[in-house]
Amino acid sequence: MKRLGFRTAGESHGKGLIAVLERLPAGFSVDVHAIDAMLARRRKGFGRSARQSMENDAVEILTGLKRGKTIGAPLTLFVRNKDVRIDAYRELHRPRPGHADLAGAVKFGTKDVADVMERASARETAARVAAGAVASQILSAVGISVFGWVSRIGSVALGGNPEIPDAASVREASPVGSLDPEADGRAVALIEALREAGDTVGGEFSVVARGVPVGLGSHAEWDSRLDGRLAQALMSIPAIKSVEVGDGAQSAMAQGLTYHDPIVPDGAGGVDRPTNRAGGIEGGISNGMPIVVRGAMKPIPTVRKPLPSINLQTGDPEEAVWERSDVCSVPAVSVVAEAMAALVLLDALLEAVPSDALDHLLTGTDALRARARGLTRSERPIRP
Repeated sequence: MKRLGFRTAGESHGKGLIAVLERLPAGFSVDVHAIDAMLARRRKGFGRSARQSMENDAVEILTGLKRGKTIGAPLTLFVRNKDVRIDAYRELHRPRPGHADLAGAVKFGTKDVADVMERASARETAARVAAGAVASQILSAVGISVFGWVSRIGSVALGGNPEIPDAASVREASPVGSLDPEADGRAVALIEALREAGDTVGGEFSVVARGVPVGLGSHAEWDSRLDGRLAQALMSIPAIKSVEVGDGAQSAMAQGLTYHDPIVPDGAGGVDRPTNRAGGIEGGISNGMPIVVRGAMKPIPTVRKPLPSINLQTGDPEEAVWERSDVCSVPAVSVVAEAMAALVLLDALLEAVPSDALDHLLTGTDALRARARGLTRSERPIRP
């Protein structure tokens, strides 16, 4: 990240998870209940494991606040684990295909893959969600919203329109975090069938950010491009195998004359964009349209019917170890993706509008929008 400092620490069965956010603007009132609400969303979803009902995931803010407001110091967030048994955990010598077990064991010189599992576990994403919830709150203060949802579970495509006024309520009522109540039943039936078969399933999620000013990111350096930063952040989530911006892979089948978003006069001396195939980013820079990203999650590799593996102590072929696991965690991943997108967008905004205090960020963002006023007018519908 360029301006915003962000790190997590903690293990799956340690005392808890920590997220540290650095260089946040001072003077912002952090809503702890909103952080807890986003953490609760991460635990939901049909197909999750029993651990989700075990963990409470209530955030504790350890540093960086005075009377509920940021003071410009590092903000430390702590999510306590209830399942604390890292020192008592049994040694595991059979790596699971699809996990970091084998490569991590070789890298760190151990035959106990539990050492790798503790940090590689998706439990770490609770810390990301806590941090992303703070980022979302700050973005909301300057008129930027970030919204994630599930758009596919395995073979079941989930439609829905994120522009409807009650989109958040529809998503919350869905057992799989989608915007398509008519298809939810098919997704649930698929997950249930795979649970009975000892199998797992992946899917796709979508995230849209609205109100993003023109000019976040840059074309000037490879690591400043906003689309690249978003892609890296989403790809860093466990089990994610691909990320798309805008029309994504469909653009490979398109032709230039019909693909690119036209720039047309808006009748008021400015310009308008009738389509948003670029997903709100051109040349690595936000262009004022909604930013649209999607990601694909592979099936969870911890399956009840174990895959072939070896025993790292003996070298003999054995079945991979089975640990408690979800059948489907795409709904949770959509929340993590929303959090990561919010962190990247806040980082890019603080880079464009260096702000040590909240009022600096508010006035600076207003100035950024004023500079582009008349050049972009409206946000057009997006493709879910």
